Amino acid sequence: MVYHAQFERAGKQPGLQVWRIEKMDLVPVPQNQYGSFYSGDAYVVLNTVKQRSGNLQYDLHFWLGDSCTQDESGAAAIYSVQMDDYLGGKPIQYREVQGYESNTFVGYFKTGLKYKSGGVSSGFFHVTPNLVAVKRVLHIKGRRIIRATEVPVTWESFNSGDCFILDLGVEIHQWYGSKCNKFERLKATQVAKGIRDSERSGRAKVFVMEEGSEREKLLEVLGPKPDLAEGTDDDLRADASNRKMAKLYKVTSSLVSNEGGEMNISLVAAENPFSQEALESDDCFVLDHGSNGRIFIWKGKHANPEERKAALKAAEGFITKMGYAKHTQVQILPEYGETPLFMQFFKMWKCKEQTEGLGVAYINNHIAKIEKIPFDVSTLHDSQAMAAQHGMVDDGSGKKQIWRVEGSDKVPVDPASYSQFYGGDCYIILYTYKHGGREGHLIYNWQGADSSQDEIGASAILTAKLDEEMGGGPVQVRVVQGKEPPHLLSLFGGKPMVIYKGGTSRGGGQTAPADVRLFQIRATSSGYCKALEVDAAATNLNSNDTFVLKTPSASYIWFGQGSSDVEKQGASHLLNILGVRASKITEGSETDDFWEALGGKAPYRTSSRLKDKMDTHPPRLFACSNKTGRFIIEEVPGDLTQDDLAEDDVMMLDTWDQLFVWLGNEAQEEEKTEAITSAKKYLETDPANRDKRTPVVIVKQGFEPPTFTGWFFGWDYDFWSVDPLQRAMADLEV
Repeated sequence: MVYHAQFERAGKQPGLQVWRIEKMDLVPVPQNQYGSFYSGDAYVVLNTVKQRSGNLQYDLHFWLGDSCTQDESGAAAIYSVQMDDYLGGKPIQYREVQGYESNTFVGYFKTGLKYKSGGVSSGFFHVTPNLVAVKRVLHIKGRRIIRATEVPVTWESFNSGDCFILDLGVEIHQWYGSKCNKFERLKATQVAKGIRDSERSGRAKVFVMEEGSEREKLLEVLGPKPDLAEGTDDDLRADASNRKMAKLYKVTSSLVSNEGGEMNISLVAAENPFSQEALESDDCFVLDHGSNGRIFIWKGKHANPEERKAALKAAEGFITKMGYAKHTQVQILPEYGETPLFMQFFKMWKCKEQTEGLGVAYINNHIAKIEKIPFDVSTLHDSQAMAAQHGMVDDGSGKKQIWRVEGSDKVPVDPASYSQFYGGDCYIILYTYKHGGREGHLIYNWQGADSSQDEIGASAILTAKLDEEMGGGPVQVRVVQGKEPPHLLSLFGGKPMVIYKGGTSRGGGQTAPADVRLFQIRATSSGYCKALEVDAAATNLNSNDTFVLKTPSASYIWFGQGSSDVEKQGASHLLNILGVRASKITEGSETDDFWEALGGKAPYRTSSRLKDKMDTHPPRLFACSNKTGRFIIEEVPGDLTQDDLAEDDVMMLDTWDQLFVWLGNEAQEEEKTEAITSAKKYLETDPANRDKRTPVVIVKQGFEPPTFTGWFFGWDYDFWSVDPLQRAMADLEV
């Protein structure tokens, strides 16, 4: 097959490449025009990412403007399929429609997408605009995903609820409607700065004005200002209740056997989470998430080559067959190139080991690119990224106070037993640490699995009261037994956090321990561990961990094949707490007495545990709201930056093991008080069937711990000491 000459440039180095379809040919777009798209044209966009293995991973998009011709649309699709073939079938392919682009796509253009009128067929070409001849109005919409759409140069295009830019080449007039908020103004300022710096190479001047204070030049172009409509809140948002609805279909080869062939699909599973084993390498599958505006085509590595190449046709046929909107997003995935968005619909997805090709799926896919950093306690204070990835604000050596909840009050716990917790109790832990010269506070609200609803409710009230007493600055962390974050485990001077089964440590309330007791010791990547008392049964053993078995006549330490040195040390500490000596047993050399104490030999888990979840579950940032009576969720695209956090919003940072709820200072009080409810709703509606015990961490603007800030690139603790809008306005004057 003869490939287009431009393919030789495609994907050679990490970064973004954009081509436009011009007279059915593939023509590269100048880099200073990236992010600007003509509504009458079609484009091909390739993003190349270098994986940790050194291999290159590709996201390949073809973009269709609102008024591009059928021929241009077809050419873009053909070039996309051919480029995929040229790159060995490795790219993840996307079909993009103007105004409905995927978060992967808009994440490349953090300052916003600009839609220009016209196109090749109407005689407009993407050369740098003549500074004298330009005359256009851009309508700025969106808070997370910024779209600047060219509209007619007339007051009829304006409204009071949005921001607009009148671009006259040498002068750029930025106009704020009286009803638009500060965050929207900030984003409009970034668009204006981008036009000045990229399109005009800094040779234009930006003027900023409020509605009612228009400059004479703007009135000269647009005429006298009439009364304007308020505008509508038509930003693209999805009701989160649709997030869970998905189905899995198998596509038969007859689907692509001829041009007019009927679409043949068979239902594999009507509800998610799906089983990964349902995906067979000899076939192609459709994961239908059309209720949320998206479908996925999965191409098995041994599927018919013609079927693999016709995946896009299959997607469009499926959209038509199901009656979905034409702008439904399409993502086409090769086997071993699955994205986190795809994997979330499957139960216990395992990334297959691979030494060539794509390697382990380190898929960027609109989600922030985070370089994994191994844990090193000696450099923890210097690395916010390490703090975030391992959930550690420090090494746990700070000041701590622990109280047990009794009735409606909290009672101090004896420091000698600080590492020991009972499943029938709730505890409040106040931790003080220093980081970067700043003092910070954490309040852990730990809720035992067997504690009563009254105690759980009282612990939440007492936590809020303690937070208020300390000026509202502490970070609150709700911890349900079994989901303890790594930092909580580090507080006990190298000893394991011991959690006794049920019971209580209240005076006179203790229950007698069982004659036979089994403790499971498990370590985190940060080098700390916990010892959890479980039912004394062989089925609870796990090859990945270390266990301590205590009986009236003897005690044992059992080392699973995958157990770590940290877990073995934790077991030794536990024996000291229990006041016993123990025989050491390695997995596979158990005695009859050992099995007898556990009620007889029985099957238990022997498969290896996924040691690192960052590949499968990268961090994701959302704005969540219940303002309209529906639970609305909107994802922030691209790499995470501090200015993605809107001061007038409540936002959620999902790092899988924890869910951070960030409270902006200017967020509505009702939204702040409903934050925990929103967090629970978020977990309930996650298609990945999340554990409802996932820790929820409440973080207030200005009091962010390094476990939060480390997920953001270049965090600045003084960022909000100057209003971000004022800072952006100052940049316009440079």
